[in-house]
Amino acid sequence: MKKISPILIILILSACFITTSLQAKKGIKRPPITGIAHAAFFTKDVESTRQFYKEYLGFAEAFSLMTPNGKELALAFIKINDRQFVEIFPERKQGGNRMYHFSVETSDAEAMRKYLASKGIKVPETTPKGRTGNSNYFVTDPNGTICEMVQYEPNSMSAKSLGKDMPDTRIATRMSHVGFMVPDLEKAIAFYCGILGFKETWRGSRDGKNVTWVNLKVPDGNDYIELMLYDKEPTANSMGTMNHICLEVNDVAVSEATLATRKLPEGLKPTTALKTGINRKRQINCYDADGTRVEIMEAKTVDGKKVPSSDAPPLKYVAVTN
Repeated sequence: MKKISPILIILILSACFITTSLQAKKGIKRPPITGIAHAAFFTKDVESTRQFYKEYLGFAEAFSLMTPNGKELALAFIKINDRQFVEIFPERKQGGNRMYHFSVETSDAEAMRKYLASKGIKVPETTPKGRTGNSNYFVTDPNGTICEMVQYEPNSMSAKSLGKDMPDTRIATRMSHVGFMVPDLEKAIAFYCGILGFKETWRGSRDGKNVTWVNLKVPDGNDYIELMLYDKEPTANSMGTMNHICLEVNDVAVSEATLATRKLPEGLKPTTALKTGINRKRQINCYDADGTRVEIMEAKTVDGKKVPSSDAPPLKYVAVTN
C-alpha cells in the first residue's frame, strides 16, 4: 500500500479545518436585539442640557462618570426607564454633528460579537465591560454611524438603579425611537435589516416626491430607529433636527400643558406648538442647548388608521467634489 506524504496529510487536515471553520461561522445565529438602550449626544453646555432633561422634561440623572483625574464630567446618564437612557457628553470639538452614537440592547453581547464577526463586521477581539459594569462595544455601520451593543449585567450601575430614579415628573416613560442621519439608505438597509435583523415598517415623505425617512423596528421588540435621509450638505440646524430621540406619550396635549408650567432653560429654542405630523400622529418638539431635537409624540394616529408607506424614491446624499 502506497504511503501518503506527510505534507499531503497536513494539507488535507488544513482543508478540513478551514471547511469546518467556515461551516461553523455560517451556523452562528444572531442573539436577540430587544430594544433601544440609549442615545448619546455631545453638548457645548452640560449644565443647560442637564437642566433641560431634568427640570424641563422631568427626568432624573441616575448616575454619572468623571474623567480619570476626577475633576471633570465624562458623561451623565439621564434615565428614561429601567432599560433606556440618554447619555450626555461634553463636546470634544466645537460645532459639527452632536450625535455621538446610539445603542441597542442584546441578551448576549459575546454571542453578538461572534455573530457580527462571522458577517465580516469589525468588532473587538473580546467583549469588554464598560465603566458602568455592562458588557458593551461599538460597531460602525456602512454610513459611519456608531451603533453600540450593550448587555445589561446584574452588578452594573444600571442594575443598581432598577426601580429607582424614575420620578412622576417624567414627561414620558418610553423612548420609542432614535433618529439619525443616513446619506445612503441602501447601505443602511443592508446592515440593519440584512445583518442585524431589523424589519422595515414605514417610509415617510415630506413633499411626496422623495422618501425622507424610513422606520426600522428592532427584531425582538417594539422600539425602532428612524433613518433620516438627505441629499444636500446638512447645516448645524438640520443635523440637530434629523438626529433626535422620540418620547412616546398617550396624550401630547397633556404633555404640552405640563411643559407650559415649567421653565425652559435660558437661550433654548421654544417648544413647538402641537401639530399632526405626516404620519398622522400628534406631536410637539423640544430642543436642547445645541438644537438637538426631542420629539414628544403619541403612539397612535389621530383616527386610529395606519398611514400608507410612501413608494417615492428615497433621497440620497452625493458629496460634491471640487
